[in-house]
Amino acid sequence: MAFENILREDREGIAFITVNRPDKLNALNNATIGELVAAFDAVAADERVRAVILTGAGNKAFVAGADIAELAKQTAITARPLALRGQRLMNTVEACPKPVVAAVNGYALGGGCELALACHIRTASDNAQFGLPEVTLGIIPGYGGTQRLPRIVGKGRALELILTAQRVGAEEALRIGLVNKVFPAAALLAETETMVRRVLGMGPVAVRFALDAVNHGSDMPLQDGLNFEATFFGLLAGTEDCREGMRAFLEKRPPKFAGQ
Repeated sequence: MAFENILREDREGIAFITVNRPDKLNALNNATIGELVAAFDAVAADERVRAVILTGAGNKAFVAGADIAELAKQTAITARPLALRGQRLMNTVEACPKPVVAAVNGYALGGGCELALACHIRTASDNAQFGLPEVTLGIIPGYGGTQRLPRIVGKGRALELILTAQRVGAEEALRIGLVNKVFPAAALLAETETMVRRVLGMGPVAVRFALDAVNHGSDMPLQDGLNFEATFFGLLAGTEDCREGMRAFLEKRPPKFAGQ
């Protein structure tokens, strides 16, 4: 599939997806949102892909936000469908059955922050900045920021960031749990790939079920989530990967998972 605003490169089980509008600080315009949805639909169905690393082109921005020129044209009639379209992208990323890691290499503001929030894990360069500045434009985050940020950093911290439009740097983002790891900018992609390749060494079915258990179970009442987890635990006990993992442990050797 040919894209104009994003790049996709596959390397040994990892799909590297790059938002490629560096002259616009990789802002999410309508066309880019559509291309990202198509790209994530494709990697979800591609059996050769076992994980995704999402980043931005250049060294200034992951995604600096939505395209303000497009937002300025919205009306009370058109803005809600626009928000739903952006939310569809974020939902598609979050629901991807393969681990998705955002490698945040600079500004992740507005829609860019929301895109990072939708990823399963976030790494950041030491010069990264995160923020939801929508209230400075007289609007609110519309691509899931008001819902995902509180679930990640807590309600009070999320309200502070949203209501004050305050930006936070990489170390503060790490401290509040917004990102998982911070790396020097020059090493970000290599270190993120090392982390992802560690995940690829695990049982593929177990990784997929763990994603499902966390993504769906976290929105359930606790007992329903526990039952959901137990169902996956039972299903995995019947897989060849489970038998191989147990044998490898007892035989003190690395497992050779087949994804079955």
